[in-house]
Amino acid sequence: MPAEPLGQLRHERVDHRFKALPPDADGLTVAELAAERRSLFTGGFTTPVLALSAESVEHNLDLLQTYSERHGLAFAPHGKTSMSPQLFARQLERGAWGITVAVPHQARVCRAHGIQRIFLANEVVDPAALRWVAGELDRDPDFRFVCYADSVRGVELMDRALTEAGARRPVEVVVELGAGDGARTGARTEAECAAVADAIAATGTLKLVGVAGYEGEVPDADGERVRAWLRRLVALAGAFDREGRFADSADVVISAGGSAWFDAVADVFAEIPALSRPVLKLLRSGAYVSHDDGHYRHLTPFNRVPDEGALQPAFRLWAQVVSRPGPGQAFLNAGKRDAAYDLDLPEAQVVRSARTGEIRPADGIEISGLSDQHGWVRTAPDAELEVGDWIGMGLSHPCTSFDKWQLIPVVEADGTVTDFIRTFF
Repeated sequence: MPAEPLGQLRHERVDHRFKALPPDADGLTVAELAAERRSLFTGGFTTPVLALSAESVEHNLDLLQTYSERHGLAFAPHGKTSMSPQLFARQLERGAWGITVAVPHQARVCRAHGIQRIFLANEVVDPAALRWVAGELDRDPDFRFVCYADSVRGVELMDRALTEAGARRPVEVVVELGAGDGARTGARTEAECAAVADAIAATGTLKLVGVAGYEGEVPDADGERVRAWLRRLVALAGAFDREGRFADSADVVISAGGSAWFDAVADVFAEIPALSRPVLKLLRSGAYVSHDDGHYRHLTPFNRVPDEGALQPAFRLWAQVVSRPGPGQAFLNAGKRDAAYDLDLPEAQVVRSARTGEIRPADGIEISGLSDQHGWVRTAPDAELEVGDWIGMGLSHPCTSFDKWQLIPVVEADGTVTDFIRTFF
C-alpha cells in the first residue's frame, strides 16, 4: 500500500472532532501526539475513552497470518470490521491477498488508500457505484475488483449500468450460493446459480471468475451443517469448471469464511480437487483483528482447535463513575454512543482507583444496562467503588465498536499511548 495516504492520516490535526483526546492536544498532528507517549490515565485523555491493546492487535494479526498460511488459504480480511486503512496496511504487510468490503463506500475508502485488490461481498446494482468501479478499472490496469452476483435481475442491472458507463474492462463476479432457505443473500439452488452464470455469460461487461457465500448464515449452524454447505459450494465450482464457465478467467475464486467457522472452511477447502485453472481459496474473516470479550469469545473456532492458537481481546472501554446514588447502584459516563450493545452488554473487568491509581479486578460490579450517555452499574454490597473511579470494560462485537470512534488510542500494557487508529464509517 502506498505510504502517502497513510502518512496523510498521521498529519491530521487533533481537535474537537475526536472523542476523548486531550483538550490540550488541540492543533497537534496525530503523529505529534503519538510521539509524546502520554499515559491514557494521566495524560489528559477524557472519559469515556476506547483503547486498543497494542500487544493484542499484534498477536491477532500474526495468528491469522500463520493460520492462513498453514492451511493454504488466501486471505482477504473483511474491512467492514474496522474500516481502518492503517489496519488494512498491516494486514496486507502480513500477506493478505486484498481486503473484503460490504458496500461501495467501503471500496472507495480502500481505493483512496491505495488498495489494489478488493472483494465486495454483495451484489452491486447501484449505477453510480458501478460507474465508479468502471472508472477505477479503466484508470488502473493493476486494480482487481471482484463482487457477488446472486440474481438474473441483478446481472441485468449491472450490465446496463456498466454499458451506459462505457466500461472497457469487465467486472469480475462470483456467483453467490445462499446458505439455505431463510438465510441472507444468495441464489438458493444450484439451478438458480446456473441461471445467474448464464446471464453473466450473455453480457460483455461481466466475467465469471468463481463462486462464494457466507457459511455463518447456515440455518441452525453446527459443524456438520456448515461443512455440508461448504461442500455444496465447492461442488458448484467444480460443476461450473467442467462446463467451461471459467474459460476467460486466470483463476477460480472460491470464497467463504467469517469469524465463527473458518476452521470448517479450512477443512473443506483442503478437499478442493484440481480444476482447469489455479484455485484462489479466499478466506474473509474480519473480527479477529480486535476479537472481543463476548460474542466472538464464545464463537471463535480456536475454541474448537486450541492447538492452533488463541485470539486475544484487544478492546477496553474506560469510563468514569459519575454517580453513586446508593450502595447497589452506580452510573458511568459511557453509554450506547460509546459502547457496542447490539449483541451483549459491556463486561466490567477492572477498576482504576481515582485516589491511588491502583488497578484491581471489578469484583461485584456488573454493567446492567445502557442509556444514550450513561452506563447502569449494579454492585454487590461489598463492592469497592466510588465517584471518580474508572471502570475498564470488555466489549462484544468488534464491528459495532470500531464504528463509534473515529480515532482510537493504541495502548501498551503499562497504559502508554503509542499510536492512533483512524476509522472511516
